Amino acid sequence: MNVSNNHLPRGVNNRTTWMSVALMLIVLALSACGGGASTSNTVEPPVVAQCNPADPGTAGECGTLIIGLTDADGDFLSYTVDVLSLILEKSDGAVIEVMPNATRVDFAQYVDLTEFISVATVPPGLYVAGTIRLDYTNAEVFVEDGDTAKETIVVDADGNPLGQTELKIKLVDRDQLFISRATTSLLIIDFDLDASHMVDISPTPAIATAEPFIVAELDPVDTKEIRVRGRYIEANEAGMYYVVALRPFYDKVGDFGRMKVFVTEGTGCEVDEAEFSGVECLHALEAAEQGTLTVARGTLNVAQRQFTANLILAGSSVPGNGTDAAKGHVIARMDNELVVRGGTIILSDASGSFFRDDVTVTIGPNTKVYKTYSFDRPLLAITDRLLDISAISVGQKVTVRGSVTANDEIGVHIDATEGAVILHVTHLNGIVNSIVPGQVDIDLHSLGGRRPGIYDFTCTGGCEPLTDADPHIYEVSTGNLLLAAVAAGQPVSAWGFVNAFMGAPPDFEGRSIIDFSDVRSALGVGWGAEGTTAPFLMMDENGLLLDKRNVDIDQRHFIKQDPVLIDLTTLDADTLIAPRGTGRKLFVIKTADSLQLYADFDDFVIALTDALAGGNAARSMYARGHYNADTNVFTAYKIFVYMLEP
Repeated sequence: MNVSNNHLPRGVNNRTTWMSVALMLIVLALSACGGGASTSNTVEPPVVAQCNPADPGTAGECGTLIIGLTDADGDFLSYTVDVLSLILEKSDGAVIEVMPNATRVDFAQYVDLTEFISVATVPPGLYVAGTIRLDYTNAEVFVEDGDTAKETIVVDADGNPLGQTELKIKLVDRDQLFISRATTSLLIIDFDLDASHMVDISPTPAIATAEPFIVAELDPVDTKEIRVRGRYIEANEAGMYYVVALRPFYDKVGDFGRMKVFVTEGTGCEVDEAEFSGVECLHALEAAEQGTLTVARGTLNVAQRQFTANLILAGSSVPGNGTDAAKGHVIARMDNELVVRGGTIILSDASGSFFRDDVTVTIGPNTKVYKTYSFDRPLLAITDRLLDISAISVGQKVTVRGSVTANDEIGVHIDATEGAVILHVTHLNGIVNSIVPGQVDIDLHSLGGRRPGIYDFTCTGGCEPLTDADPHIYEVSTGNLLLAAVAAGQPVSAWGFVNAFMGAPPDFEGRSIIDFSDVRSALGVGWGAEGTTAPFLMMDENGLLLDKRNVDIDQRHFIKQDPVLIDLTTLDADTLIAPRGTGRKLFVIKTADSLQLYADFDDFVIALTDALAGGNAARSMYARGHYNADTNVFTAYKIFVYMLEP
């Protein structure tokens, strides 16, 4: 889907930005009686009766597959393509289409959440392979170039622009998908944009060279908030749930299957711009009647196989439903005029959504403002979160609801004077300057994934230079959150909300702080078009010892530790890439036409050793995990190695 940006530093190479290789499918099979994950499937399950998903009389003999989509952190501002189909193949050769409709997806919008995109009824059996088809013909792809968004063309390894592209899925024995009668399984598609492309930003448009591959695993490595979007069908007050016909993303038509959304007394909802909580949400949906568009965010209980909503929007409260909407980060404010950058524009008519980097927004006293739910904090009713327009400040991630009054070559303008602005949890990272009780001051490296230079902090602190936010001394309130004194000079990430306009300092209310000891990191290295047969000095159960002096190393040889970029070739010693000791792990070896997946690091090392001994050359490696600069050890939970066959 979640790690960090991976551009080469401008001082090293301002022509090429590297992101490496990977497209993931994560498969979590739930058992019929306890929800536990299966670890080995080698034979077909017994079939009591013939299952035909199209026949209601035999549908009870089928299984159910829930399909979700997510992404990892990357440098793409927009990566919108058409997903044409997703087909799974059984061990007997039968194929099943598990996406009933084509849909348009901006993968760059799914860094912090997973969206359920289809609920498919499928025959029981052992699923061993699959195919996903993408269409780049009308793609909208943009990357950041300095302070602007730059249109980007996606090409294959030979430099040919991508059109309709078919990507194969291969599931090794240990990770094949076993679907049983009347049980539910979960399939999460993770398109890791950061790991799938090498981007050259020097030409206009920019060029993104894609080398994607698909892998599958039984247990997801990352856990995220989940979104369910669809048309309301019916409510069950006794069971405290409602049913939707899935309609993911910003699709205006289509039915992608039925799904239950459970509600608790802590669930908040906004239906046609009126606020409710708990069972009253179900009553409000019933009053809004069948067919009302809903969007729910919440969590999936794997053991009980049910999705529970934290927040529900329905009717005209859904962005783009009845009113126009825009999503992005506020980069400037002058009185009641905002500039929102990185905007996804969602039109209320049938024209759908599109990317526009800058959107101007007018707000007023009647603009409704409130904070969305934070994934890791206690829930509050929407009425307890209502704010005034002073809460909207520079850097804040927002969704704006209103009316588009201009959409031309000059730009997009939204009038939200009678609309709403929802404040979302915002991410920043930087380097710690100093730590005092209740506050950490940082040298800001990115805010909302964008460079701090794009933000105009004028009047964030009362229009005084000494009190307006300073990106080099950005003050983050931490409350009772603790950072070690040794964190000074080290990278830090924070999630929370920007403080009110003209209310700084402090500049930011930190809800979650991650210091250097646990900050997310990515490691990437390439060995040129011909690769190398000796990428590592050592390969055993302790890890892979990278040979930093290998003459074949190309311009990709960095560790990205959130805001910090570390050149592997300049370190005092060779870096050890070691598997983490606990939790889910995934190790992958890919060639041009094959893919092998390993949950066990020892098996991975044996296969990698055999491949290199057989004359294969390693072209590139990409890993995600955590880096300890003191020990020069990169502890990985994902490693991908791309091999060239002789």
